[in-house]
Amino acid sequence: MQENFRVIKTYVLRKGRMTQSQERDYAELSPKWCIPFSEEKLDFEKVFQNKNPVVIEIGFGMGKATALIAEANPQINYIGIEVHTPGVGKLLGEIKNKNLKNLYIIEHDALEVLDKMIGDESVDGFHIFFPDPWQKKKHHKRRLVQRPHTDLLSKKLKKGAYLYFVTDWLEYAESALPELEATPGLKNKYEGFAEKQSWRPETKFEKRGIEEERPITEIFFVKE
Repeated sequence: MQENFRVIKTYVLRKGRMTQSQERDYAELSPKWCIPFSEEKLDFEKVFQNKNPVVIEIGFGMGKATALIAEANPQINYIGIEVHTPGVGKLLGEIKNKNLKNLYIIEHDALEVLDKMIGDESVDGFHIFFPDPWQKKKHHKRRLVQRPHTDLLSKKLKKGAYLYFVTDWLEYAESALPELEATPGLKNKYEGFAEKQSWRPETKFEKRGIEEERPITEIFFVKE
């Protein structure tokens, strides 16, 4: 693993109090639906008990869109990676309420999870919806969608698989596009930015961005 994956984190752990329901769901459901971090590669077929395609979402926040996408696509398996415990507790409650069988959670640093737990050319898609834009220039090094992180993402994708990135911070999108274009194995499905994918539900961050009159920018790349 390249050193800067470990040294420079793409997130900070912000203090957030869990609600009683989130605490209850976390205690009750995490043993079943949370996959512990390990340095051994995951066997997707063993986890999901089927051979369906696997899509990984990096940083699902409170998980509303994650659960809706999983509910709408029972023929696809999903893994959500998140470090903020309240969001994990909230999504666990959604898994229970919607009786989802195709969604698991890993509560850990996404880059370490990808490096240690995910096999090369094993993933059918990555969802990166409204990640922390790290607005200050001195913090740009913490952004997820830039090389060499995108090299790692490309390495994990199957041929023909996709990477779908959405942000409400235009400058982040403008910097991410050339980084992805320079990433070996990835090809832009569009000329420049992508059109909105009709199957993606609106997220809380997206709604806030629209209210604050920030453009929603989408990027969609495919593994050659």
